[in-house]
Amino acid sequence: MTPQTPAETVPVLEIEAVLARPDARVIDLRSPAEFAADHVPGARNAHLFDDAGRALVGWLYKQASPGAAFDEGRKLVTDRVDALVAEIGRTAGWAPPEANLAALVNEMTSGGIEVMESSSAPMPAEDVGADPVVLHCWRGGLRSRSVVALVRRLGLNAVGLRGGYKAYRTLVMEQLETWQAPPAFVLRGLTGVGKTLVLREIERIRPALTLDLEGCAGHRSSLLGMVGLEPVSQKAFDSRMAERLRAGFPGRVVLEGESRKVGDSVICGPVWRAMRGATNVLLSAPTEVRVRVLMDDYLEDPSARELLRTQLRTVAERMPGRPELVQMLDGGQEAELVELLLKDYYDPLYRHSEKGKTYALEVDASDVPQAAERIVSWIESQG
Repeated sequence: MTPQTPAETVPVLEIEAVLARPDARVIDLRSPAEFAADHVPGARNAHLFDDAGRALVGWLYKQASPGAAFDEGRKLVTDRVDALVAEIGRTAGWAPPEANLAALVNEMTSGGIEVMESSSAPMPAEDVGADPVVLHCWRGGLRSRSVVALVRRLGLNAVGLRGGYKAYRTLVMEQLETWQAPPAFVLRGLTGVGKTLVLREIERIRPALTLDLEGCAGHRSSLLGMVGLEPVSQKAFDSRMAERLRAGFPGRVVLEGESRKVGDSVICGPVWRAMRGATNVLLSAPTEVRVRVLMDDYLEDPSARELLRTQLRTVAERMPGRPELVQMLDGGQEAELVELLLKDYYDPLYRHSEKGKTYALEVDASDVPQAAERIVSWIESQG
């Protein structure tokens, strides 16, 4: 195969340029598992290799040689290319031309890995126009550059992402570790007082004022915190936080009080330090309100009850007398169950964790909209 001319090298954008383009259509070519763990905001997955194929190619690369991995990847791509190009077309709003794609892949790759590397060398993209289509893999290597070269031959004005997902991940960590926090206010209070409800109402009436860590984590930050939710990986948690931090805050930020971890996700240093040095607002509510809040939160989805049973067994082992919590749940004693959990498990833990804290304001959170309005008015009065 004759190497491509320099005009056919692969144009690439920097990650900062991609994130600054809300019209960019980002297509992640990594395997479904890689994509599920984390991805560029708004990206769609059109995998080049499935999870098994990626594992095989990776194993060959490390245990045999890059050439062996290339040969196996070439076979996998030839089998997959029609579906892949169709998926890219749907995401990009582009109708690929009729072509023998397998033959085109064989032509482009017949020179081996060295020729393919040199013929798809990255170059800075110039004018990419409106609605750019950006394809990337883990590090912006041959996996994605070869696909960009292929679809460009077919007429799609696609570009690559320099450094791939790895460049995005590096940027996320830099943004998290260098964030300068504005004055912070933290909502605190016993389990069930409605801290998350009030936080989200504050966000509704004052958009961009809050940082919702539990929303970022898909977790309520307790042993039962994943019930009915979809917890995310540490990388996805970091990405969601970084995306929110990039959007900025109006001179102050409101958060919900958390430990250093939200579920299994660790809060980055600057956010954690902002929380520890924040002005504390104490929310309170009668026990019957707290019981209702928790029942609405944990028992609304019937499909979550099996996981709730599993987690309740773990909680029971940590409570005095090891109460029969699962039997109470199955026996229709939900309100009694929640009240028992509050009295003998959650409240003692929370009071221990809050020792030494002072509060600048105390608000009854029984009426969530009223509580949010009062807190916002008080914060805005602080100057």
